[in-house]
Amino acid sequence: MHLERVLQYAKTLIKACTGKGDIAIDATIGNGHDSLFLSKLVGESGHVYGYDIQKQAIEKTRNLLDQHKIEQVTLFHKGHEYILDTVPSSLYGNVSSAIFNLGYLPGSDKTVTTKGSTTIKAINQLLQILKVGGIIVLVVYHGHPEGQVEKDELLDYVSTLNQKYAHVLRYQFVNQKNHAPFIIAIEKVKEIN
Repeated sequence: MHLERVLQYAKTLIKACTGKGDIAIDATIGNGHDSLFLSKLVGESGHVYGYDIQKQAIEKTRNLLDQHKIEQVTLFHKGHEYILDTVPSSLYGNVSSAIFNLGYLPGSDKTVTTKGSTTIKAINQLLQILKVGGIIVLVVYHGHPEGQVEKDELLDYVSTLNQKYAHVLRYQFVNQKNHAPFIIAIEKVKEIN
């Protein structure tokens, strides 16, 4: 048996429910690697919506997608708490997956980080538009002060999600040092009334 590393397992979870023609969300585009990954899963008949508050992230991602001749990605220079304002309502109920890499953009200003309050807003919005069987994967980086706060807020929040509507998984190596990242995965199992 081989235990998958956190980032590898995040991709395994996303692959399990995302295919050609699907709609996917990259909630924190960063350097664009997840947008590229998702775009290949959904293919030319699908679409990816990506979000980031930093212009540098938008530019890097656009360059990466252009290099690979990917056109089925729409990038928003906005926070992920604006998903409902940007994803067309005709697609509600058809989103198969969403991925978050929380924390700060590698190689940039470490004071610009994701926040628990906006991440929770985004999760709530995604649960409204995700299809049954769809998944939200959050890679939680908590080795910095704001990351610790966000981690605690997220764990408190996801533990309150009703198990009739969502299953929540925490995937973590418990014997690693230096606040190793972990995954929170939320699978929508029933429409929320």
